[in-house]
Amino acid sequence: MEVRLEVDGKEIDLNEFVTKLLGKTIEGMVSTLKGVKEDWKSVKIEVVR
Repeated sequence: MEVRLEVDGKEIDLNEFVTKLLGKTIEGMVSTLKGVKEDWKSVKIEVVR
């Protein structure tokens, strides 16, 4: 699993624990959504405040 985090255009280094934590959390949430196929390949999330 590959997880990338970018804040204001700067990529943030993630250690293995954070990579797994974010990846598995997002994977679990996305897989429960209606209309999402079981064999999805990638997810892109953008948060703006």
